[in-house]
Amino acid sequence: MGQVIPLFPLGTPLFPGVVLPLRIFEPRYRRLMRDLLVQRAEERTPGFFGVVAIRQGWEVERVAPAEALYDIGCTARLQSVRPLSDGGFHVATVGGDRFRLLDVLVGDDPPYLQAEVEWLAEEEAAEEAAGDAEGMVGLPGEVPLGPPDEAAAAGLDELVSSVARGSMDVLVRNVGDLFARYVAAVGALRVGDDDPVEAMGSDEESAALMAAVGDDPTALSYLVASAALLTTEDRQALLAESATRRRLATESRLLRRELTLLETIGAVPAPLQRFAGPTSVN
Repeated sequence: MGQVIPLFPLGTPLFPGVVLPLRIFEPRYRRLMRDLLVQRAEERTPGFFGVVAIRQGWEVERVAPAEALYDIGCTARLQSVRPLSDGGFHVATVGGDRFRLLDVLVGDDPPYLQAEVEWLAEEEAAEEAAGDAEGMVGLPGEVPLGPPDEAAAAGLDELVSSVARGSMDVLVRNVGDLFARYVAAVGALRVGDDDPVEAMGSDEESAALMAAVGDDPTALSYLVASAALLTTEDRQALLAESATRRRLATESRLLRRELTLLETIGAVPAPLQRFAGPTSVN
């Protein structure tokens, strides 16, 4: 059995460490905020809920929730909650832990969705060592000199770790350089305050964010995943990836693809929600 947590479906995934401001106005999510405030007062914990991206449709309740939602999400940890005069809330949250949906629970009390989830861990050390050790095999025809002693094994471990650190540094520099080029190319497309590329912020803001996460490959990978104007499917795949190395490698490929599109046709993906209109019985 997994842990049961409240759910908040959104049009795009949330990533660990990324700030998510929200204006809560729907009655069911007003109830969620009130429940979390009570929990925070009673248990003296910040409180959190799970953010999951919507796979299909605009209203999750119009289709089966388990089919409408992606199965990998991220918790949103409450940082501040400001009640509004109309009964709503302004909320500041930050992405916390990744999880996988095991079951989606729908009921009248509470009126918001809940889910049974399992928590996902990062693979970092094991994945890096295994990935680099795979390439360190003897050449065809090589004759082993005998069973490795402890000193030789320790030396091989250090060599693998050194290669892992070096290749990670190369990936970080590569993604950082590509992202800087990408931000500059997107900035050239800005046409006004309504344009979707405004979501990326100014070049100065992007540079400040890059500087803040420059020494943390995982934080860099999540910054790029959340800030780049990718499709929901691409973002979701990056959220589902448990290893920073593979996430950065995927981002390198995606940024090269997006730069090619920007430089040839001057286009970025537009979220489908921009084209959603009122539903009709027809």
